Amino acid sequence: MRPVDLAKKLRREAAFDPAALEQGKAVLMSAIRQEVRPRRRPTVVPQVPYQDIGAALTFLELAFGFREISATRLVGKDGVIHHANVEFGDGMIGIGTQGAHGAVSPKIAGGASQYISVSVDDVDSHYRRAHAAGARIAAGLHDEPPVRAYEALDPEGHRWRFVQWMREVPQSP
Repeated sequence: MRPVDLAKKLRREAAFDPAALEQGKAVLMSAIRQEVRPRRRPTVVPQVPYQDIGAALTFLELAFGFREISATRLVGKDGVIHHANVEFGDGMIGIGTQGAHGAVSPKIAGGASQYISVSVDDVDSHYRRAHAAGARIAAGLHDEPPVRAYEALDPEGHRWRFVQWMREVPQSP
């Protein structure tokens, strides 16, 4: 429960039972500490190479809902973006320069050598968003127990697999 909701509840309960105030303080303080605690970044961050990092960032945000972590953007003296991180939920992916550390974009390599799986809250609406934004759908929506999934390719050919655990997919009446 959020601290503001806990405070409201505590206020209501304390009106009838003053002892509830003392009992609820520890719970409220714990909730406040949780909310203000700095978020820990993921310990594993895959790096994905792109020829055009700016275009990749725009596409990943528009089609797939990623958000750039602006403080991580590295721009060279030539004005070219050399690296940026994007996040989705509690995950993070590095977007790097084509050829850095020997990694190449599928656009250059002629095919993808890996895919990235991303868990989403509503795979059907995520699919519609990606399709509307121009993502190339490699595998349409399908049930693949224990997940409902689809796969899409970004403009440089990286394969993305979006899944929703079937126990979380609303059942039709």
